[in-house]
Amino acid sequence: MAKEEKLLIVDDEKSMRDFLEIMFKKEGYKVATSTSAEDGLALCDKGTFDLIITDIKMGGMDGVSFVEKVKEVCPETTVIVITAYASIDNAVKAMKVGAYDYISKPFNVDEVKLIVRKALDMRQLEKENIVLKKELKQKYGFANLIGISSKMVDIYNLIKRVASTKSNILITGESGTGKELVARAIHYEGDRKGATFIAVNCGAIPENLIESEMFGHQKGAFTGAIANKSGLFEAANSGTIFLDEITELPLHTQVKLLRVIQERSFRRVGGIDDISVDVRIIAASNRDIEDEVKEGRFREDLFYRLNVIPIYIPALRERREDVPMLADHFLEKYRKELGKDIKKISEEAVKILLHYNYPGNVRELENIIERAVALEASDIILPESLPENLRYSITEILPSDFNLEKKRLTRLPFHITEILPSDFNLEKTIESYEKEMFLKALKMSGGVKTKAAKLLGLSFRSLRYKFEKYGL
Repeated sequence: MAKEEKLLIVDDEKSMRDFLEIMFKKEGYKVATSTSAEDGLALCDKGTFDLIITDIKMGGMDGVSFVEKVKEVCPETTVIVITAYASIDNAVKAMKVGAYDYISKPFNVDEVKLIVRKALDMRQLEKENIVLKKELKQKYGFANLIGISSKMVDIYNLIKRVASTKSNILITGESGTGKELVARAIHYEGDRKGATFIAVNCGAIPENLIESEMFGHQKGAFTGAIANKSGLFEAANSGTIFLDEITELPLHTQVKLLRVIQERSFRRVGGIDDISVDVRIIAASNRDIEDEVKEGRFREDLFYRLNVIPIYIPALRERREDVPMLADHFLEKYRKELGKDIKKISEEAVKILLHYNYPGNVRELENIIERAVALEASDIILPESLPENLRYSITEILPSDFNLEKKRLTRLPFHITEILPSDFNLEKTIESYEKEMFLKALKMSGGVKTKAAKLLGLSFRSLRYKFEKYGL
């Protein structure tokens, strides 16, 4: 647990101020106190605090205005607000202007300690994430690795831990999630960054040529082999070879790859001499490789050899909080490339982007933003510049009074029991909402289930399963 973090307690009630000061000093934090928001801002001007805890209702400037001011002068400082249960609406307002979380009175001491510790740990992770992301972007331009979601932070940290190991890595995830970019990041963060990185799309090489391409061939080995040729494994010696779509390899080539992994050597097609190589192997697939093994299309022993360190890249719909940041990045990229003076993406357009399922993942989002920049005539991306299927689905499927910010900000994990009714059943609520969405999609598509599946961002197989489940 990191200590020596600096906390500021802002509360006009002396007993609460003193209690929090004593409690957090015992936890090992450096604690300063203030009797008002105005004095708290003055302290912020004099020094930096890692975290501020402030009451909502105080004489003079209230807590919401104080949070807003703090975020203007010290945007990196985490703020937690204290409120009475009857004033939770004010806590939500504070979170809209930048507060991390709220604590309701009367509170549990252990819960308060946990919330503060979690907030400080998250702040540290975000700082490390930003540093790593900037390094990757500055050195190698890995735009698709942008994101501050917890899942992306985990991937950034995993890249740092495994980059300098020699272990084989298997990256899985849907098409368009950035598997090759993660592979490149691992290579360039590790000890082999000065050597070659070679990417091979195993599904793009004709089956009769794949062994020759990967391992080379000797003159006369087959018709057309008019000279000796080195393969991709030789070219990647001392570096990294990235085998994308590894499940596309024919079984006979899988046997030869297994030998390379086990013995670190191979023979060219038509050759008799063993060629030794020192190559770090990173493989990737958008399929479920364990299913491929069960079906006999992929060797089980090769799977275990490749899957020493598994890395799963989440689909974009699994980390929706990264969509605005990615969209802004692509806006900046294509604004410059296309010479358009577009300053930002409208809130309405962001709402639409946040609620699309992205079957094509980050790659599809990039294409959407490029298209929008090309079509937009004003200085802001409006919904009209987004593809019709995105606009159509969001306006028809979401209720007219849907409020994105309110929906996101009311998901407060530490106070779920205070917000939800006592008879709330999550599974039944989700099923009811799903069934309603499926019926609307079916109506919009004129009863054509393939179109309904597309509107919902589902495969036809998934939609058919859901229809059977709900008796539609």
